[in-house]
Amino acid sequence: MIFETIVELIANQIDCKPEDVKMETTFESLGIDSLDTVEMVMELEEKLGFELELDKKVVTVGDLVEFAEEKSKGR
Repeated sequence: MIFETIVELIANQIDCKPEDVKMETTFESLGIDSLDTVEMVMELEEKLGFELELDKKVVTVGDLVEFAEEKSKGR
């Protein structure tokens, strides 16, 4: 569910097909910079209903998925 939510956010943000976004896709390859990532994390927090506080660097979609899953278990 978290992966699908992230893919939806990315697809809406950069106007791409959801099926083009994979776990190994880097944010850089999608043209998403660190500011865009912060904005996306804020939207993700809203959708998931818990705070993420991005305290480590995420490079791939999979990194963000794993990070969000870890945080969801700790709440």
